[in-house]
Amino acid sequence: MLRQFRLFHLGWIIILAGALLAHFIQTSGGITIRDLRFNGTNGEVMSGLLYVPPGVTSENKAPAILAVHGYFNSRETQDGFAIEFARRGYVVLALDQKGHGYSDAPAFANGFGGPAGLAYLRTLDIVDVNNIGLEGHSMGGWTVLAAAAAMPDAYKAVVLEGSSTGAPFAKEGDTSWPRNLAVVFSKFDEFSEVMWGVPTAQEVPVSPKLQTVFGVTEPVVAGQVYGDIAAGTGRMLTQPNTTHPGDHFSNEAIGDAITWFDQTLEGAKPLPVDDQIWIWKEIGTLIALVGFVVLLAGTFEMLLSTQAFARLRREPAGTAHDSRSAKWWIAFALSAFVPVITYYPFFYWATVVFPASALLPQTFTSQIALWAVLNGLIVLATGFVLRGNKVEGRGDILGSVLIALATVGIGYLAVCAVDFLFKVDFRFWVLALKPFDLVRAKIALVYLVPFTVFFVLALRGLHTGLSVRGDNRITQYLSNIAALTLGFVVFLGFQYLTLLFTGHLFSMNEPLNTVIGMQFLPLLAVVAFLSTFAWRRTGSYLPGAFINALFVTWYIVSSQAIQFPVS
Repeated sequence: MLRQFRLFHLGWIIILAGALLAHFIQTSGGITIRDLRFNGTNGEVMSGLLYVPPGVTSENKAPAILAVHGYFNSRETQDGFAIEFARRGYVVLALDQKGHGYSDAPAFANGFGGPAGLAYLRTLDIVDVNNIGLEGHSMGGWTVLAAAAAMPDAYKAVVLEGSSTGAPFAKEGDTSWPRNLAVVFSKFDEFSEVMWGVPTAQEVPVSPKLQTVFGVTEPVVAGQVYGDIAAGTGRMLTQPNTTHPGDHFSNEAIGDAITWFDQTLEGAKPLPVDDQIWIWKEIGTLIALVGFVVLLAGTFEMLLSTQAFARLRREPAGTAHDSRSAKWWIAFALSAFVPVITYYPFFYWATVVFPASALLPQTFTSQIALWAVLNGLIVLATGFVLRGNKVEGRGDILGSVLIALATVGIGYLAVCAVDFLFKVDFRFWVLALKPFDLVRAKIALVYLVPFTVFFVLALRGLHTGLSVRGDNRITQYLSNIAALTLGFVVFLGFQYLTLLFTGHLFSMNEPLNTVIGMQFLPLLAVVAFLSTFAWRRTGSYLPGAFINALFVTWYIVSSQAIQFPVS
């Protein structure tokens, strides 16, 4: 019995180690973090994390920064910026935009929630209201610009990370608005056309739109201060060596924001710009995320050893192929590359077939769901054409559902416990797992249906269609992970090599979906690991399919924006 508990205990140990590391980094030096809810425009509920440096009181006020994430992210995505700002003595409000995280839907409404966030920050008696900065990444830049437009005298400086002034989502900038503006636009940012109207990020210095903001007709010189900071007309462009999502994971990009606020705000504690520790928080939450996956596997194995689920345990009954023949390689190639080939067109179809509505209020989740179901049907059809040996792998449906609910339920309790005790989620970069709020829990019940269909069809095809006689454990895991991820490895590698050598993605008109595709790699690798783990112990594809349907639905719905009001 003790052997069946080893992974379960190991998962908890890894989670605790990662959560403690993340907690001690984000509270380094006595910083406290408060989980906030406050009323915004028309009584809407807004959410944020408030970072308060030590010694800050109503008698000892501190400068403050409103920090806002981009589209499809949440307040925790800004933790690199927030930690470093707070270490330097700033009170930081890391805001959930409207329709993101725990802020009320819909997204895009009421200035993305920016005016409400700035107004709330100014009500705090610990804040020096004469020294407030605004920092936003991507759509978060438009959020803080909305705040700056609504309250033109309520802030002193702005940092736009991978963002821009102007149509269609922000007021046009000029030499006097916004006040003291730093544009941090990375050399390999995928959104140069959208933001500044130039084909590549390296051409941003000659963007007419940017030159208007800086009041020049020649190329803007990166690192040079334009205008007059004392008069509020200061301007500076910097171009870190990273990509659009890389801004969150760049000492250089975070350092540029620190440098600008050091020059434009008063009252902060001087620290060298290269004195940054935020990466250790990311490492901590990554460790916790790995521990979560181990915990799911360990919980499943532990449950199989109980009397209630012992009947599910059996060896896989045969394999689909005696060796890796030409037929196997064709099936493998289709499994790996068809999902990538269909990625852009199926996503587009979803926007036409399933626009945001009260039933399907998350545009991107609907896109993934349609892509998934259609690819599941392709897998089913492929199985009829490229049949191998007959493998019976269905197993006990009810037992599979119950063990999946119990397994993911334990994992969910772990995420909630870490959130409650340490105020961290399980994440690495933009890959994040966090507890539901009530609205997203109801949304998840709807999206669970198509994702369950997909995983039943896809994992049936994986385990009864690609299994090979004689494969050892490691070969089986690696083969299945490759079958689900290799296409995205090639796809993203090609896109970003093109970006590196040409300055733009190969699919120039698809920067958002390309960036989002990064998450598919680790997510599908976890799916393959968990499903293979369950298959090897039950000889059924159903437990792994139901576990992954619950896990992936939770992951996607909890992290996506809500574009339509949901009661």
